[in-house]
Amino acid sequence: MNSPGMLTSPIGVFDSGIGGLTVAQAIHKALPREEIVYIGDTAHMPYGDKSPELIRHYAHDISQCLIKQFHCKALVIACNTASASAYELLRDSFKGILPVINVIDPMVEYVISRNDLHHVGIIATKATVSSGVYQEKISRRKKELNYSVLSTPLLAPMIEEGFYNNSISHAILHEYLSNEVLQGIDGLILACTHYPLIKPEISSFFDHKIPVIDSAEVVAAKLKHILEKEKLLNTADGFPNHHFYITDYSDHFVRTAKLFYGEQINLQRLNLSNE
Repeated sequence: MNSPGMLTSPIGVFDSGIGGLTVAQAIHKALPREEIVYIGDTAHMPYGDKSPELIRHYAHDISQCLIKQFHCKALVIACNTASASAYELLRDSFKGILPVINVIDPMVEYVISRNDLHHVGIIATKATVSSGVYQEKISRRKKELNYSVLSTPLLAPMIEEGFYNNSISHAILHEYLSNEVLQGIDGLILACTHYPLIKPEISSFFDHKIPVIDSAEVVAAKLKHILEKEKLLNTADGFPNHHFYITDYSDHFVRTAKLFYGEQINLQRLNLSNE
């Protein structure tokens, strides 16, 4: 049963780094009364070159911290790689304790619900592409929806270094998006939480003629629906006090965090107790 105090408990959001701040910002916009506790596992980033077993270990440790230390009422895995590798483990581990939301299933649900899409492109990191998770879920849910998948490994580091909306990002995007794999698509899924920052550039490449779909707003809408369904929405007045943590601190992360969240935030270093 939900206690009255649970309604004001925070939402836990985590990512391998700071890309998931795009999801945190979308959650804040969709649910302005909800407090957010964000953990970026910068000590172990990127997750993309780690084994699924190691990713599950990291994700479970962070989730335990968000539940036990911060008493979160819901968990959001704001990372495609962790969603692909660790979602089932976390869902099963915390069943009956709190809802766990990943960034992949809401995107797939949204895309297959659109009748105007017949051939979607998917761009993502190497790890997400090789996991086959989007391909498998789309094929299982809507066989008639065609998809083309392209690994775009330079985009996330490009964005983290602040190279977007300039000649460098234009050149790299042109190289990727001109790939024949993406010819004939009528929609594009941005399957990485870094990519909302370059969504305008990507849309411009396609002359704004196809929908470019990022996970941040879709996941925030799904979370709102789940909180309403579970009667976990915070109805209290006032401004929430968000907390942002990273597991390895550097000035670079502080500078980059502002790009992803859209405003200056106070990043604090967090030691996971079971490290």
